[in-house]
Amino acid sequence: MVDPIGIKAASVALSQRSSAVVATQAAAAPKAVMADAKTDETVQAAELTSAMASSAPVDAERVARIKRAIEDGNFPLVPSTVADRLLALKLEWNPNDAA
Repeated sequence: MVDPIGIKAASVALSQRSSAVVATQAAAAPKAVMADAKTDETVQAAELTSAMASSAPVDAERVARIKRAIEDGNFPLVPSTVADRLLALKLEWNPNDAA
């Protein structure tokens, strides 16, 4: 017969009786280190979030070039393309998906 994978109930009860104090003392030190690591990660995440939120993810240079091209009449606006993309946006359809 094949023994199941995992810890058997009898061995758990036996190990808990003999080394309960040692297990709690050994586990106390890594938790303190992990708490410091989590705090550092939390601080870094908060700093990154605030840095990213301070500016919009927009290429201002490109927007300015497009605005100038529209004002000068050099930007190619094709009404059928605009309509197709508006419909695709409304229907949440991506023409680049292969599915």
